[in-house]
Amino acid sequence: MCDVLRHRGPDESGFYSADGVAIGMRRLRIIDLATGRQPVCSEDGTIHTILNGEIYNYQQLRRQLEDRGHVFKTATDTETIVHLYEEYGEDLVHHLRGMFALAVWDGRRRSLLLARDRLGIKPLYYHVRPGGLAFASELKALLQLPDVDCALNWGALDHLLTFLVTPPAQSIVAGVSKLEPGQLLTVMPGRAPRIRRYWQVRFEPDERLTEPQVVERLRALLVESVSLHRLSEVPLGAFLSGGLDSSTVAAALAWQSSTQIKTFTMGFRDPRYDESAHARRMAAALGSDHHELMLDPDISGYLEDIGWYLDEPFGDSSAIPTYMVSKLAAQHVTVVLSGDGGDELFGGYERYQVEARERGYRYIPRPIRALLAQVGGRMPEGAKGRNFLRHIALDGAARYIDAISLFKPDERRRLLQPDVAQLASLEASTWAARKMSDQSPDHWLSRLQQWDLGHYLPLDILTKVDRMSMAHSIEARVPLLDHVLVEFAATIPPRLHRAGGQSKHVLKSAMRGLLPEEIIERPKHGFAVPLGAWFRGGLEGTLRDVLLSDRSRVRGIFEPRYLRQLLALHARGRPLDLQLWTLLSFELWCRTFLDGAGRRRSAAQTVGPQVRFAPPQAAPLAAGAGRGV
Repeated sequence: MCDVLRHRGPDESGFYSADGVAIGMRRLRIIDLATGRQPVCSEDGTIHTILNGEIYNYQQLRRQLEDRGHVFKTATDTETIVHLYEEYGEDLVHHLRGMFALAVWDGRRRSLLLARDRLGIKPLYYHVRPGGLAFASELKALLQLPDVDCALNWGALDHLLTFLVTPPAQSIVAGVSKLEPGQLLTVMPGRAPRIRRYWQVRFEPDERLTEPQVVERLRALLVESVSLHRLSEVPLGAFLSGGLDSSTVAAALAWQSSTQIKTFTMGFRDPRYDESAHARRMAAALGSDHHELMLDPDISGYLEDIGWYLDEPFGDSSAIPTYMVSKLAAQHVTVVLSGDGGDELFGGYERYQVEARERGYRYIPRPIRALLAQVGGRMPEGAKGRNFLRHIALDGAARYIDAISLFKPDERRRLLQPDVAQLASLEASTWAARKMSDQSPDHWLSRLQQWDLGHYLPLDILTKVDRMSMAHSIEARVPLLDHVLVEFAATIPPRLHRAGGQSKHVLKSAMRGLLPEEIIERPKHGFAVPLGAWFRGGLEGTLRDVLLSDRSRVRGIFEPRYLRQLLALHARGRPLDLQLWTLLSFELWCRTFLDGAGRRRSAAQTVGPQVRFAPPQAAPLAAGAGRGV
């Protein structure tokens, strides 16, 4: 299990085993290089802890614990968790400020505690087995266990085809689950594992707040968070796209650094996607040691590696430049700061602007909208206006979920073989709209922020950054997602985010005078990839060869006729690059993990076996001890 996670910690490994328990880890040395080896145990040797991530307030916690009589034998943040557990039990998580997936084995009570950080920055998978439980930072580690059958979770496939990612609590493999952000899992002999949520932010705007109050508090929290995230005994730098979020983080880092900081960016030869000039100007303003890499359209040589490190099928193509910029950064630093989270916290996504406009559809009488939807449904696929007519018939949460869906339900039904469609149930869109409605704040923008912070951010953005940075053995940190800052941002009135008709107004106001005006005022530019051009150019052959291969056909999952139709529509100019990338990612995952069971670093077979049709994940939880990485 540890061997396949060597990229997450190439510096050393550590293990502890006793009757009924075995824990292990791979370490990337960042804090306490000399004595910070894990697992870390208590003074009496009964409590053992492993940690993936960083506890940024550990020095303050250490002083408090020493005042209460605890004796430390290392200078690592991990040991703080041991003593916090002695004081507070599983409530230790409320004292932590950081990113983490952690495990605490209590030999006295024979109990195992697993916990994941509040925002889901670090991953944690687990597998309940008869009489026990196994856990790991990545799915591929669990696939090393002979009793973990690599059978597809069909509901997770439906979620992937809808939202580009697998579900919050399930993986693509039946029987392997994810601990969700802000959750604890405890296991004790004779009892079923218990999961509880210890933190969840709710967007509840405080309308009493004025813009000057918000700006002052936001600036202070940004500086404080970056100061905490600077904690490192190894070289540290920052990703810099030239956008507002990454520029904010890089600037705060530069202000607090006594030496020149290092910044890293990825560029494209296609000017429609290239932000490198903006990043260069921002780097010049900061006086940073700036490094950039232009991504070549021929990425076929990286596809297998990217798929292996992503660990699950993944439809966000920005994983490609994230992988490459991480590779660049790894030549110079071990820790990088990233600007992720700003769009969710400060209302920056373009789809928020679209929703603001589309809210006007609710004034069209529902019978008329229903009639227009029927007209659209009778139009041939690909016909102009077909999706628009169907879309405007929807209301509220259902309309937003439809807007962010990759394949619509009727498209998934045509894409999947009939027996697979029945197993997959095609309920992802309905589930998401219902869940979004059930937990929605009052204001429509807060509602979208709440959803994206709890779903899109951890499942897509943070998954991508964690896997692609760890692929090159560097640690990516996200200062904008310090939970104290997040809790404050959730109180900012939506009117301040959209004041003057612009997005992120309050963040721009906070950074005005501190960042170049051209960075503050430039239009948002997502981390997009020119996949469409690549799939019509040098990657067209690879795409067709993989999706229409005998190996893919034998799996019996997708309808070959529909795949050919998608390829033909894309060749004629319809923008289906994300759909095709998601299908390509899934097939490459199948070749590596399903055919080869993920137990070695290769696709392994020339033609893989047919997929075993496992039922949707619904295994009962059982009691037991743990094994984990």
